[in-house]
Amino acid sequence: MIRPSHSLSVGSSAAALRARAFSSEALTDALLQRVAATDANVQAWATLDREYAIATARAIDVNRPDGPLTGIAIGVKDIIATADLPTQQGSPIYADAQPARDAECVSRLKRAGGFVLGKTVTTEFAFMQPGKTRNPWNAAHTPGGSSSGSAAAVAVGHVTAALGTQTNGSVIRPAAFCGVVAYKPTLDLLPYDGAHLFSHTLDTLGVFARNVDDCALVAACLADRGALDAEVAALPSPPRLMLLAEFPWVSVSPEQRAAIDVAVELLRRAGAEVTTVTLAESCHAAHLVHRAVMLHEGALHLGALQDSERRRMSAQLNAALDEGRAIAEPAYAHAMARRSDIIAVLTAWLEPFDAVLTPSAPGPAPEDLTQTGDPACNTLWSLAGFPAINLPIALAPNGLPLGLQLAAVQHRDRALLAIARWCESKLPFRGLV
Repeated sequence: MIRPSHSLSVGSSAAALRARAFSSEALTDALLQRVAATDANVQAWATLDREYAIATARAIDVNRPDGPLTGIAIGVKDIIATADLPTQQGSPIYADAQPARDAECVSRLKRAGGFVLGKTVTTEFAFMQPGKTRNPWNAAHTPGGSSSGSAAAVAVGHVTAALGTQTNGSVIRPAAFCGVVAYKPTLDLLPYDGAHLFSHTLDTLGVFARNVDDCALVAACLADRGALDAEVAALPSPPRLMLLAEFPWVSVSPEQRAAIDVAVELLRRAGAEVTTVTLAESCHAAHLVHRAVMLHEGALHLGALQDSERRRMSAQLNAALDEGRAIAEPAYAHAMARRSDIIAVLTAWLEPFDAVLTPSAPGPAPEDLTQTGDPACNTLWSLAGFPAINLPIALAPNGLPLGLQLAAVQHRDRALLAIARWCESKLPFRGLV
């Protein structure tokens, strides 16, 4: 007999709820008990209303909506609008702000039968200034950002899945630091309407869960009909993979490099073809192109708010927006043209392969709560709008997780999920719960 537990996956929870092995209320209560027992150390939640969550679950038990996520509670990053809960964007400017309606992804989540357990902590306006969340593996270390609370909440078992967003490394990096699976789809594959916009060229919705199957199921419920499959297809044969062990603009730690080497050897033994490559020289300035696009657009979207609320913005955000304001339109247009060139080069470069393997982060989560870690290992795929997935693969000598990132060209999400699922089966990792 399956019992309601915080350790269940999305898929197993959904199956048990369909079979009426337990109720959504019972499952939600188990999650809330886990929150009560562990969140003082993790602080993953910006808003969590126990009475609201239980009442919502109880109503689902009574009405029995028919959907693939019926009765499943999901964490939602606090830059994504929710009509029933505040959306504060990690800033005192929006303390207790209540949107009039749900973001499109939240509406689709509800149509699939799921509901919002609560709002997870974000960095300030999904940029770099940390929130209160701590790494579940060691509270002295950052959980990453900007989707800090979403990654931590899944890792510690508060929810089976959570939604986040990525402009640079805000989904993949915290997933790597917290030891969970995360999927950043092709740009615009999932609806962004109703989420705070920092960069209209780069911002992407993403999903955190404990395995690839769960990420695919949740993402399929949020995507347009037919855009993704709820069940990940089996690979007909082992994949052809590129290994990009480092990026020109960041140094990878010895422990991260060693973990990647071990993972690659395991994949090769399982039959994968893995070819080591270096990044094309024409892409060596991709990080600078990304920064120009991101900060110019960030200043466009937040400039008016900065004019009136500069004092209530962090020094770090103000400096970034000021830098963005200083990027003139011709320089921005040049950066956008360079982005198009880089996408073309990467697409041709990846064509002979099924996916590329890279580190998800330069190393384990830093022991520093004043930062969220370096997103540099994620920049290339965010700039190009390519889908990417983090798989937790090892623990560093200090006991913190290390991740492997897989990426593919735009719109090859189904294939990337299948490859990630195959790799996941060859790279066992024991999480927190």
